Amino acid sequence: MQYGLTISPTADATTIIAGGDVVTMDGTRRVLVGGSVVVADGSIAAVGTTTDLRAAYPHAVVVDATDCVVTPGMVNAHQHTTADPFARSAIPDDITSQQSIFDWIVPLHSQVDGDDDELAATLTAVESLTNGVTTLLEPGTVAHPLRVAAGLAAAGIRARVGQWGWDASGVPYTAPVQESLARQEETVKALPAGSLVTGWITLVGHDLASDELFAGAAELAERLDVGITWHISPGPNDVESYAARSGLRPITHFQRLGVLGPRLLLGHAVWLDDAELDAILETHTAVASCPGAYLRLGQGYTRATRHPELVRRGGRLALGCDAHNAGDVSDVLHTAYLLAALERDRAVPGEGLRADQVFALATIDGANAIGLGDVIGSIEVGKVADLVVIDATGPTWNPRGDLALHLVWGGASRNVRDVVVNGRVVVRDRQVLGVDVPMLLDEARDRAAALLRRAGIQIPHRWPILGASDYEAVAAR
Repeated sequence: MQYGLTISPTADATTIIAGGDVVTMDGTRRVLVGGSVVVADGSIAAVGTTTDLRAAYPHAVVVDATDCVVTPGMVNAHQHTTADPFARSAIPDDITSQQSIFDWIVPLHSQVDGDDDELAATLTAVESLTNGVTTLLEPGTVAHPLRVAAGLAAAGIRARVGQWGWDASGVPYTAPVQESLARQEETVKALPAGSLVTGWITLVGHDLASDELFAGAAELAERLDVGITWHISPGPNDVESYAARSGLRPITHFQRLGVLGPRLLLGHAVWLDDAELDAILETHTAVASCPGAYLRLGQGYTRATRHPELVRRGGRLALGCDAHNAGDVSDVLHTAYLLAALERDRAVPGEGLRADQVFALATIDGANAIGLGDVIGSIEVGKVADLVVIDATGPTWNPRGDLALHLVWGGASRNVRDVVVNGRVVVRDRQVLGVDVPMLLDEARDRAAALLRRAGIQIPHRWPILGASDYEAVAAR
């Protein structure tokens, strides 16, 4: 499925993004006012003054970024792309997180076909790009991984993809340990390193994988030289289930298994005790924080989280938007806002996370957490050109305040104008170039309705839904 359009597999011609305020997120967090960035062969070739760079690259294509803010692309370290977009803002917000997952999402996932998966992935990528997200990590609830990879690549986003990994009984796509690991290996080998969309090892996690599967997956990730991710402890349920399973808390259990380490990105890890936090730090394990999901599902984030402490102690934390049944939107800057707001309200004065720290989580720290910090996350010569141009000419940007505050607190994603991924312009003047978006949206509506029917789910509505003629008849009574 290409929805009528294709994009070049190679980077655009040498380009100068000229005249913007360049937020480098380099080691000193320098901002170059009225500066320029040269993009050549997919990478950042130069950063400097507009006058000097236009003289040095007289034949380059110029993208005028005057009165704009240029940032690194946002990193979304935990974004489900399949089935969930078809239930966006449809799941009631007065049910438990377990009901949301097992009464809605598992039935939907059990009914998807390859066309559904590819379309949902493309839809998620289009939404992500328009919000300035250039990299996303799919944490593995994927039945048709190569179709998902094709959908993501069609939109031009950088991504890491795996597939369903669990050996629990009575759930969709479950498999014995060796079969599950073979599926993981097949996906990684089919999406080779160096491509825009490559493979990761992805277990569902929670208490739905055996110790043998956890250990085998960790060994496989090491052998294939890729990352690995799974879900754990977004709420208290996993703590309770591991107490019954082994008499230990989840992270302590993983430490005993020997599966923690720098390749591992734990989705959530909210409900931690001191020993678990210490184990994560000691093993350099990374964590993806998805505050929008915890709030939407009522999982007690503010009662339990240790994420700010993880940051203060030098741990590896990234941001994620989770699934459309929980986070509703794939917008990392919105997630950054939520995290900053929650921590400012919850923390002792001076111990919250500042806007500049949270923006780092959305960019360079997020890149470090998923093992790509030497490739993306900052605007530095030699790094891959994943860039966002934010239009700062409107009333929400004037008068201009502190840039970090404006980017996190000021709703900056609504002003994303242009997006570059791997040196290629994929969004120009707010239009996604690689996808026929109207065609995509038409098909998404049809497929969502069909999938809900197959799953036997009817969307409940809080307010009576009437056609115009029905309304007129009621009003006339």
